[in-house]
Amino acid sequence: MPADTRSRTLRTRSRIALAVLATLTSVALTTVPSSAAQPDAAVSGHLTGTLADGATWIADVPDDWNGTLVVFSHGFGPLVARNAPSEAVRTELLAQGYALAGSSYDPNGSMWALESAARDQFATIDAVAAKIGEPSRTLAMGSSMGGLVNAQLARDGGGRIDGALGQCGLVAGATDLDNYQLDAEYTIARLLLPEQDVKLVRFATQAEAAATADLLTKAVNAAQATPQGRARIALAAAFLNLPAWVPGKDRPAPTDWAGQQEQQYAWFAQGILSFVEGGRYAIEQSVGGNNSWNKGVDYARLLNGSTHAPQVRALYRAAGLDLVADLRTLTKGATVTADPAAVRTAQRTSSAGQGLDVPLLDIHTTADNLVPVEQETRFAARVRASGDAALLRQAYVERQGHCTFTTAETVAALHALEHRVDTGRWDDVATPAALQRSATALGLDGAAYVPYRPAPLTVGRDGPAHSARR
Repeated sequence: MPADTRSRTLRTRSRIALAVLATLTSVALTTVPSSAAQPDAAVSGHLTGTLADGATWIADVPDDWNGTLVVFSHGFGPLVARNAPSEAVRTELLAQGYALAGSSYDPNGSMWALESAARDQFATIDAVAAKIGEPSRTLAMGSSMGGLVNAQLARDGGGRIDGALGQCGLVAGATDLDNYQLDAEYTIARLLLPEQDVKLVRFATQAEAAATADLLTKAVNAAQATPQGRARIALAAAFLNLPAWVPGKDRPAPTDWAGQQEQQYAWFAQGILSFVEGGRYAIEQSVGGNNSWNKGVDYARLLNGSTHAPQVRALYRAAGLDLVADLRTLTKGATVTADPAAVRTAQRTSSAGQGLDVPLLDIHTTADNLVPVEQETRFAARVRASGDAALLRQAYVERQGHCTFTTAETVAALHALEHRVDTGRWDDVATPAALQRSATALGLDGAAYVPYRPAPLTVGRDGPAHSARR
């Protein structure tokens, strides 16, 4: 059987399994303002409910509902139901006649709730339709971790959703995320704390993760005081795929290596490692162990593939440091192995790009500190390999920070997706110029869509070849 046929067969089986699961899922509903048990297209207002696994859902339906239901997948954080990325977006979409829904995901486990998220989102669609009637079309939207959930809905949702809009999505998946973050953490520990045995994986408690984050952050803060330390911070930042542009600052010139490093350091000083280590603990909880490894990684080769390599080399030269020696040290000391079962679970629950069943438009800021824009390159390559590239479009907003989209940028992207769903063609609606015009015409809060092509993701691993724990 050809690979593409086999892939589509597996996806079809997955959709059937999800449909069966949804049929078997019992839903306990509470509704405001109406408690009618039968579908009623006239139902409007704020609705809530509880799914069989304990997940809660919410929905808002305007009086003049336009027939479109938007189901929103929230990002990493407290497992509380949300149905829009921001209150401003929620208000605008309701004013335009959209119904909005979203679930908390299963609240009984890790905040990395990928084991249940897609299932709960599909069940939420069914629960809301049971109260308000069948939508004329259903669109998915998701941000950050929810962008990964959203990509899974687009992969498996044929017949249940009609299109999907991702925002700053963690679309490279959990294992790529943990691997490149491990490279950065390991670099800091090995080069800035060479005499200490720093725990980097298999955290038993949240407190252990927080202690590692505190230790690494203090090491970075101390290292920033010397040219040698700054060069090594830049090396760690390169492996972290960290942008060299922070809010409130002008973008450094292309060869302003010191200025770039200063702004990368600012992300560290703001506490990014606390988020990274907290996220690792949650993912390890979810997948049942450590799904990342660096045994077998060639760190010289890894740096060669980074868009930040020229900066790192220049700072090492200026500091009088031997970059080759540091990279050799990293390669020689790389002994972290993964738990194979955790790798398999992460692939099953926390990956995307294996195909698309419906059109997907992803938007991303160009200087995202938490979910690097380079993840879009990794994701697009996987979608192309699946044979579904025609269903995917990606667009970029020139701005610093994670998920820092304006309301206008979000709504314009949703309208572009609707055009694709309605016509079966992208035409030119998802180009930077068209999205910018559409967003500006809304007269809301501005827009900054730009032509942009992300660099490759610096991760250095194509598969779990070195992941077996020894």
